[in-house]
Amino acid sequence: MKWPTVRKLDDVKQPASESGDRLLARCEEPPLGAHLVTPRFGFVHHGIYVGAGNVIHSGGISHFILGGPVEEVPLSRFSRGRRIWVRSGNLPRFSRQEVVARARSRTGEDRYRLLSNNCEHFCEWCLLGEYRSYQVERLRRWLRLHSTAVYCVKAKVEWQMRARIF
Repeated sequence: MKWPTVRKLDDVKQPASESGDRLLARCEEPPLGAHLVTPRFGFVHHGIYVGAGNVIHSGGISHFILGGPVEEVPLSRFSRGRRIWVRSGNLPRFSRQEVVARARSRTGEDRYRLLSNNCEHFCEWCLLGEYRSYQVERLRRWLRLHSTAVYCVKAKVEWQMRARIF
């Protein structure tokens, strides 16, 4: 599954996905146990809908502070006024009720790690039983690609400098 990028559509930044994420209507209630995503500056935030207008998410980055507990919050706080999409990627391994129970079992946990235990890892664990973040995987691929390119340029410059010296 290719992870979404951010694109502009009708002046609303949205996470685009080849898997067909569905934009949630403003007054629409998401399905119980749904994987929700909402755009942030530079990334997409994830949470699990647990009913009664609430989402459980890993606090993550809040007001530029890294970290925060897994908490249950209203949809409006989760989205921060931005649009919400229902993620429709991989089929959950667990029933909707089990997804909600798994999310609730981690409420209060305060072990956020950007690269190994972020909001997307949390949702993937609730839905599929595995820790995975497609955003982190994409970042790591990008860094590997660009670090290799930087190394090649550096090696070429060093070679040219040595060639001039001798």
